[in-house]
Amino acid sequence: MKRIFLAFFLIVLTAQGLQSGQSAQLPPASEMKTIGLVGGTAWYATMDYYRYINKAVNDAYGNNTNPPLIVYNLNQQRIQDLQAKNQWDEIAAMDADAGMRLRRSGAQAILLCSNTQHKVYAQVARQVDIPILHIGDATGMAIQKAGLKKVGLIGTRFTMEDGFMAAWLKEHYGIEALVPVTAPVRQELHRIIQKELDVGIFKPESKKYVIDQIEELRQRGARGIVLGCTEFPLIIRQADVSLPVFDTTLLHSQMAVDFILGKQGLARVQNTP
Repeated sequence: MKRIFLAFFLIVLTAQGLQSGQSAQLPPASEMKTIGLVGGTAWYATMDYYRYINKAVNDAYGNNTNPPLIVYNLNQQRIQDLQAKNQWDEIAAMDADAGMRLRRSGAQAILLCSNTQHKVYAQVARQVDIPILHIGDATGMAIQKAGLKKVGLIGTRFTMEDGFMAAWLKEHYGIEALVPVTAPVRQELHRIIQKELDVGIFKPESKKYVIDQIEELRQRGARGIVLGCTEFPLIIRQADVSLPVFDTTLLHSQMAVDFILGKQGLARVQNTP
C-alpha cells in the first residue's frame, strides 16, 4: 500500500512538475491558448479551478503571467431544479449555450467544471465545435499512471447511479469504479453535496460520514478513491484518507493548464490551502 501511495504521490506532484530547463519551452504569453470555464455548478469549485489554473501558470513563468480564461457562470439552482425533474436535455441545452458563448468570446477549448455535468457531455460536444476537455480523461490518466485498476467513486447520486463516469473509466482506461452499495448512502452523499457543500456549509460530522464511506469502499477492494464531485475536495484531502485520492477538480485543472501551454508537464497544479 505504501508503495502504491508513493507512486501516486510522485506522479501527481513530481512528474507533472516543472523540470530543470523546462521554462525555456514555455510559449510566449501571447501564444497561450484560451480556455473557457462553464462554472457555477457550484461556484465554490469554480473558484478552485480559477485559482489552480492561474497559480500553475504563474509558477511556470515565475511571475504574474496569467492565462487567458473566460468564465460563464451557470445558475446552480436552475440546474438542480432540472435535475430533480430529470430534464437532462434542458441541462444539455444550457451547457451547449454556455459553450457557444465562450466559443464566440475566443475560447479554444472548454471545461465543464462539474462531474455531474458530464452526464450530458456527448450532447454538448455535438453542438460545440471546439474541444471539451473531459474530466474522466483527466482522472483516468492519473489513475492509469498510478498503476491502479480498481477505485472507489463518490459524487452526486447521478454520478454514482447513472454510470456515465464509471463507464468512461472502464471503456477508455480499463478501470473498475466501485460506488456505495445502498441507495440511502448514495442519497446522503448527494444531500451533503447539494445542501451543504454547494452553499458553503462544511460540517465535521458530514466529513466523517464521507470518510466512513470511503473506508467501506476500501474494504470492498478499492485501491484509490475518486472524489467524483468537484465539491468533495472542499472537505476531503489526501491526509484524511489512507488510499490515494484522485481530486477531479485538481486533475481537470491540470488538463486545462496543459492545453493552455500547449504541452503536458510544463506546469504543476497544486492543492494548497
